[in-house]
Amino acid sequence: MKADRILDCVGLYCPMPIVKTSKEIKELADGEILEVIADDKGIKSDMPAWCSKTGHECLGIEEEDGEFHVFVKKKG
Repeated sequence: MKADRILDCVGLYCPMPIVKTSKEIKELADGEILEVIADDKGIKSDMPAWCSKTGHECLGIEEEDGEFHVFVKKKG
């Protein structure tokens, strides 16, 4: 999946990937996609929950070499 911006959260643990995603997504235009890369397994449940609460769309989560690539589409 092609992202408009990539946010590296490797080495960060809950709640920092969500905190950083919340800040970063404000910099995107409506409809743009943010790819969040993290190695905290919690992101698999935290990000979809955050998206449903904020109205952004979780497009999918891909796991590769112990890292999770989460794709979030900004609402609007």
